[in-house]
Amino acid sequence: MNRAAPKGMRLHIGIFGRRNVGKSSLLNAITRQQVSIVSDFAGTTTDPVEKPMELLPLGPVLFIDTAGLDDCGDLGQLRVEKTRRIFDRTDLALLVTVAGEWGAFENNILHELEEREIPTVVVFNQCDRSTPLPDTEERLEKSGCQVARTEAANGKGLADLRLAMIAAAPAEFVENPAIVADLVDPGEMAVLVVPIDKEAPKGRLILPQVQSIRDLLDNDSFCIVVKERELKEALERLTRPPQLVVTDSQAFLKVAADTPDDIPMTSFSILFARFKGDLVSMTEGVLAIDRLHPGDRILIAESCSHHPIADDIGRVKIPRWLTQYVGGKLEFDFIQGHDFEDDLSGYSLVIHCGACTTNRREVMTRALRCRRQGVPMTNYGLAIAHSLGVLPRALVPFPAAYEVYVKGI
Repeated sequence: MNRAAPKGMRLHIGIFGRRNVGKSSLLNAITRQQVSIVSDFAGTTTDPVEKPMELLPLGPVLFIDTAGLDDCGDLGQLRVEKTRRIFDRTDLALLVTVAGEWGAFENNILHELEEREIPTVVVFNQCDRSTPLPDTEERLEKSGCQVARTEAANGKGLADLRLAMIAAAPAEFVENPAIVADLVDPGEMAVLVVPIDKEAPKGRLILPQVQSIRDLLDNDSFCIVVKERELKEALERLTRPPQLVVTDSQAFLKVAADTPDDIPMTSFSILFARFKGDLVSMTEGVLAIDRLHPGDRILIAESCSHHPIADDIGRVKIPRWLTQYVGGKLEFDFIQGHDFEDDLSGYSLVIHCGACTTNRREVMTRALRCRRQGVPMTNYGLAIAHSLGVLPRALVPFPAAYEVYVKGI
């Protein structure tokens, strides 16, 4: 049984810099493994190399070693483009340079990281050969960067680098954000409604369901898990009502009908709109559904790369429900994994999945890209609930989002 933390729950640490500054050597030294190939030949690393590990006290992290941003030639430019895409999902950046060689190139990378509000640790590597200029270190520290000196080849400075990474890490990775536990008090109960259909992996639950259960258990809350057909009987058997009912979005209508009005109800996907993105802005985005017209283009973005099934939620059900809601044919495009369109100007709406397999940084980067191009973005659960007419009820547990929605309609 695989007990590793899902990739999307890990702190993504991107390693950037010129070629041959020791990025791969640094990753190998941190992980104590030969994760990346190391040589004196510039440009050894081509595609990004990922390595998951535990970094206490942050917990599960994902290091991403990248090609040098100064790569040249046609092939080199393709490598640079791949590296820059890693910025989109980086929670914490290690900007590596050779001690004593900080210049305009590094300043430009740092400026882009600052523009994206990505916390950065500047790593002066190869300090056995030279030392960084004191005024450069001082200037970087005053700008808010953590600074570390290392000798990756012999493992020196790694303890200081770990401390710098911990100090620079986003607060949410230190404070352990809740998925659902902040909505259910310790000693109180949540009922999780889990349909078992074609999309449920054989012998397992899907990731958001498992993570929600663990979140409740960590909070000392109770939870019971039922299929949608057993919800009504389960609620009748309880001696007191649960504080929350959470459903798979595909069972919204039945769960809404079987859950008394005085019991708050929402969906796993809406919980993840908050956990992996910004629920308020995605609620604003869902209102764009009412402005759709036949012929409009919609982008469906899936963070995982599962093989679509016959009645796939993103490729079949949501397009069908929205087409019925709008009353005419809509045009749908689909992307998976880390692919995302640079030019979104042709779309009237972007609908993102729950993003259980990617990290919050990547979802927020996509949302920012949409906002800059004036394209609304929402997620599966919000879009489904809105098209079925149950979204006001599903947003009651989230007052700020509920207020935005009610005012918007």
